[in-house]
Amino acid sequence: MKNHLDKKTAIITGGASGIGEATVRHMVQEGARVLIADLNSETGEKLAQELNTGGDTKAVFFKVDVTQEDQVKAMVQKAKSEFGSVDIVFNNAGIGHTGEAHEYTLEDWNKVVSINLTGVFLVAKHSIGAMLEQGSGSVVNCASILGNVGQAQTAAYSAAKGGVKNLTKTLALEYADRGIRVNSVSPGYIDTPILAEAPEELKQVLVSRHPLGRLGKPEEIAAAVVFLASDQASFVTGADLLVDGGYTAGK
Repeated sequence: MKNHLDKKTAIITGGASGIGEATVRHMVQEGARVLIADLNSETGEKLAQELNTGGDTKAVFFKVDVTQEDQVKAMVQKAKSEFGSVDIVFNNAGIGHTGEAHEYTLEDWNKVVSINLTGVFLVAKHSIGAMLEQGSGSVVNCASILGNVGQAQTAAYSAAKGGVKNLTKTLALEYADRGIRVNSVSPGYIDTPILAEAPEELKQVLVSRHPLGRLGKPEEIAAAVVFLASDQASFVTGADLLVDGGYTAGK
């Protein structure tokens, strides 16, 4: 049986851990060759080495800061030179920040928006440039439930993720007639290493907000991303897929 991403090349930003790592693994299982893009060289290189068993290059690591356009351009060129094409992009790199708006510093605001929104734009811009040359491609941007509903003390993050949703729709309209689909996925709270460090009381509060009664798993987001990236979603563009355990259903 043919894998859904057989012989496709994917770039996954923030690919060294959490949702990104789970998506890297899932895409490789589905036959893709993956460029793991991240700032964390140690974990990124280790993941690539683990996946490249049997003498077949299934993954390569590339260190990138998605807010630096020259680095993003180099990342796309690396994927093309290593694997010959750029078929799929999962725009996953992002950071969080909490605090009341009147206490935010401009530096805090700019850092969150720069990585979570401007970085998504830059990666999409240069990846789509490569996709236009081949006449096809699929971009999946990582938005969030907080791009769909508000939450106190997340001004910069929520604003950026709301921007990701509308950027996704705009790009979908711009490139639909040229064979490029653009969608987003909006995870609920996911059981990642970052959240594992949170106090147990906070984790239980977050669990209680999901009608399914638990946090999501990175692999569940990865499965949604693989679907949107694959030809199984060939008639899907401009969509935001909520994978949130029902978090937003009653809001």
